[in-house]
Amino acid sequence: MIACSIAGSDSGGGAGIQADIKTFQELGVFATTAITSLTAQNTLGVHDIVPMTPTFLAHQLQAILDDFDVSAIKTGMLYDETLIDVVATILKEKEIPLVVDPVMVAKGGANLLKRHAVEALRQQLLPQTFICTPNIPEAEVITGMKIQHEMDVLKAAKQFIDMGVKHVVIKGGHAQGNYAIDYVVSETSFFSIETPRIQTASTHGTGCTFSAAITANLAKGLQLKKAIIEAKKYVQLAIAEPLGIGHGHGPTNHFAYKRACGQCEVIVHE
Repeated sequence: MIACSIAGSDSGGGAGIQADIKTFQELGVFATTAITSLTAQNTLGVHDIVPMTPTFLAHQLQAILDDFDVSAIKTGMLYDETLIDVVATILKEKEIPLVVDPVMVAKGGANLLKRHAVEALRQQLLPQTFICTPNIPEAEVITGMKIQHEMDVLKAAKQFIDMGVKHVVIKGGHAQGNYAIDYVVSETSFFSIETPRIQTASTHGTGCTFSAAITANLAKGLQLKKAIIEAKKYVQLAIAEPLGIGHGHGPTNHFAYKRACGQCEVIVHE
């Protein structure tokens, strides 16, 4: 079982390619990568970004696809429209499930996707997407609407489906309440996942980790619903047992899922 992450490198190891590799490994999937950008980054923030050239990103991705039988692919930080164009063009003819985490802003506030690249994301990549995993701020940017209530979430989800996304998971981590609620919507189905909200600053890389876990589960052949629910358990446990390292937004604990045998409180509403 082989999965591929197309994302930026986090020198602090908590997010991006590094988080994806750890997640794939912990879930029993071989990791391949195509790096879109290098970042000078730690728990305190992103201090510098050096994007790959479109040509070199294309060479990385093509080298992987020419040699490995990749079962699922995810994207994270894509940075600008030239890199989005490369990814969309190469993957267009591939029948491989694509998970898009529309990474826009780092925990420390740095922009990881240029504003004018959002339209390229909408037009080129989302129509090829099997699962998209935006948080509420990302969903607001992509749809152009304010999301405050459950009905807003469902309206936003419909926009994603209209853009060509097969399934969208609008994550509730930025909302209020004792439970974080993720909404999973497709053209013909809907369910939500609730987990207890954990008060912690160790949330660096949660989005990367969640989307990577979905990708790994798809690569292993899990059905969509099971893949998402198990990914939710993975990231919930990773948040619940922080490593306590760094002086800012600490990383999640990628060891936790195995140690807990995947057992945690997850409530599914259909």
